Amino acid sequence: MWIEPLLALLCGYLLGSIPFGLLLIRATGGGDLRKTGSGNIGATNVLRSGNKGLAALTLLLDIGKGYAAVFLALQVSDGLGVLAGLGAFLGHLYPIWLRFNGGKGVATLLGVVAALIPTAGLIFAVTWLGSLALWRYSSVGGMLAAISVPIAAFVLGEYAMMPMFIGLALLVLWKHRSNIERLIAGEEPKVGASKKV
Repeated sequence: MWIEPLLALLCGYLLGSIPFGLLLIRATGGGDLRKTGSGNIGATNVLRSGNKGLAALTLLLDIGKGYAAVFLALQVSDGLGVLAGLGAFLGHLYPIWLRFNGGKGVATLLGVVAALIPTAGLIFAVTWLGSLALWRYSSVGGMLAAISVPIAAFVLGEYAMMPMFIGLALLVLWKHRSNIERLIAGEEPKVGASKKV
């Protein structure tokens, strides 16, 4: 009885741990993304490398791996989607290939939420894009979007998923702790602005 849940969690983790931003930049001769801008492996830092196309592709792939993990697990059993999504999210944050030092999880979380609760995924996307358009801080948009997930789950009556979503939102905030410090200090770069290492 425990083999399928364990496999769902593990397969989700392995899929989520693929560092698409890092691989795309390296494949196009851009070197090590971790030595550019903020040092993060996500789409925002890819954008700081100057390649908008790769940044958009990184964003789509990071969303896609979260969605795919849940979708594929749901084809096996309805109860495995949550575990696969959790695995994908943790894989992005703590990938074994990068010594458990990964991204901040916002895009992958969007994919997971969209696959589990499409309406909550829409709320997530609107919150993320709306906050980004209003303040132009990628970190603020990502954190507010993550916080919106357990709230949306509550409003939509998806109470069983709320504890997990609260935990994932807290992990997103934890991974953004340096951004929070820079926001308080007035040093957080806005989207479109360059940032030196």
